[in-house]
Amino acid sequence: MATSKSLTEQLNQHPAKVNAASLGVKALLETPTMKRKFETVLKDKANGFITSVLNLVSNDTYLAQSNGMSIVTSAMVAATLDLPIDKNLGYAWIVPFKDKNHNYQQYAQFQLGYKGYIQLALRTGQYKHINAVTVYQGEIKNWDRFTETYERGERTSDEVVGYLGYFEMVNGFKKTVYWTKEQIEAHRIKFNKGKDKKALTGVWRDNYDAMAIKTVIRNMLSKWGILSIEMQKATVADENTATDFDDEGNPVTDITEEATETIEQTESESNKPKTGTKKSTKKDVTPDSQKPDPETQDLLDGFNAK
Repeated sequence: MATSKSLTEQLNQHPAKVNAASLGVKALLETPTMKRKFETVLKDKANGFITSVLNLVSNDTYLAQSNGMSIVTSAMVAATLDLPIDKNLGYAWIVPFKDKNHNYQQYAQFQLGYKGYIQLALRTGQYKHINAVTVYQGEIKNWDRFTETYERGERTSDEVVGYLGYFEMVNGFKKTVYWTKEQIEAHRIKFNKGKDKKALTGVWRDNYDAMAIKTVIRNMLSKWGILSIEMQKATVADENTATDFDDEGNPVTDITEEATETIEQTESESNKPKTGTKKSTKKDVTPDSQKPDPETQDLLDGFNAK
């Protein structure tokens, strides 16, 4: 299995004897080894995708300061799922963060948007309809969680009170879920990896409704939908840090709970010495280090229990 470590070794064996760790994103993507990896996954679309990665980095100051290999590896996850990484499209993002496991150095991680989940679901050919929307005050009355029914009402204000998800499969199975704004907040705080659990940072700060809708869809599909291999792979990779990828571009994650924090939450602590006695997962990679984060594990446990 070719990993980012082995890729680095391959790059360092180039006749020019260039240290891969010192290369920026552009230089990494221009190496023959990296080009072959993306061409293997994307075929004729590889050049266009690589250009989109370079454009993304050049237009994002924080991302441009992140570890180059982590950006490339996150991009490979998106490439494997055949999803665009343009922020404006909302299918997937490459997000910068400060990593506790690397003395608060800046890295990048892959995050799947709600449109990405919908796209992957539709590709299975099993879904006849699928949607998730924001719900404004007055639009839903008498929600019954037991029968999953409600009365339609008229919107009375611009205040968002919840989020509704729905899908119907080609075999006739239907599912409707409704999350109140309070439930979304409780979920966000519970799985916030930063020290200040209640702080709105990163994508949640910039795209709260989109992230809330994603939470509804991700939970709904993982618990009641049909998950293709591609969708299971996306669920595990979402919001985890892919440190390696194999010959087919499949991500190999290496993350533990509370391992990462957003830039805003750690900016004031970036100069503090690293404390604790945790062993580096870089040198001693155990099976536990490749487990998904608690939220993902909770969803997969629910799916596997069906």
